[in-house]
Amino acid sequence: MFGPYKDVTINMDFNTNVISTAVPGSRQPLLDALPSGVRTVTWAFATGECGQESWGGIQPAALVQANVQRFVSAGRNYIISTGGAAGAFTCSSDAGFEAFLEHYESSNLVGVDFDIEGGQSQEVINDLVQRAIAAQRNHPRLRFSFTLATLGGNSPQSLGAAGVRTMEALKAFGMRNFIINLMVMDYGSASPSVCTVGPDGRCDMGQSALQAAINLHEHHGVPFNQIELTPMIGGNDVVTETFTLNDVNTVSSFARQNGLAGVHFWSVDRDVDCPPGPASPTCNSFGQAGAFGFTNRFLSTVGR
Repeated sequence: MFGPYKDVTINMDFNTNVISTAVPGSRQPLLDALPSGVRTVTWAFATGECGQESWGGIQPAALVQANVQRFVSAGRNYIISTGGAAGAFTCSSDAGFEAFLEHYESSNLVGVDFDIEGGQSQEVINDLVQRAIAAQRNHPRLRFSFTLATLGGNSPQSLGAAGVRTMEALKAFGMRNFIINLMVMDYGSASPSVCTVGPDGRCDMGQSALQAAINLHEHHGVPFNQIELTPMIGGNDVVTETFTLNDVNTVSSFARQNGLAGVHFWSVDRDVDCPPGPASPTCNSFGQAGAFGFTNRFLSTVGR
């Protein structure tokens, strides 16, 4: 599966609550702008307690009313992503999670993504795993992914603390049908322990992504068909790290050869050129791809 993340609050039309983007040069509904080959989009991020969640101040009912039928009519699928770097998603009861799922239910809902990077406690993570296990019984067609920070170097255990807690919870509660989505980005100062260092002394972003997947597979025993990769296209928050179009080729080739569960990227609104420099939420800080250049390269190399 290929599909980018979309921060629903960026370029949102707050008069209509229609998910929108300005990548083509002016704001327009996302589904009008997105290349037709993109069949799945991950909506980011729902935060708060399940059943009472919010989308950056937008209430679920408003978001759903303005967008779900649009996706269904267009034949586009969507994944609901929770948490994120700036927030947390909690879910203390199965009833609450059922209410959460009911908000977004349609034939085009593919699954739920738990983006765990907000310093969640073991208890919070345990709750999410238990909710996913229960939901799988009632919604067997849905996929459940856990998005985790990672390094991409020669340390076999590459996950951060939240990632380790997540793997422990998956093991403790016996969840088997899960996906680990690795955030292959923002490794830090280049060294062999944190990333695969290229000839220029910087992190080779494509090879580091591959190494992260290999480390997860070998150290934690996660099958490749339960691993996804999500790079940050163009310039990363660590300004010396740039994920290029050639890195797309590297990641896509590995994904195909090893049967990965999917490839995503952060994020739709960044898929337009601006010069190298600090990372921006609305352009790629790469300057050599063109509008939807990364999207189209992924489509041509990894497919739908």
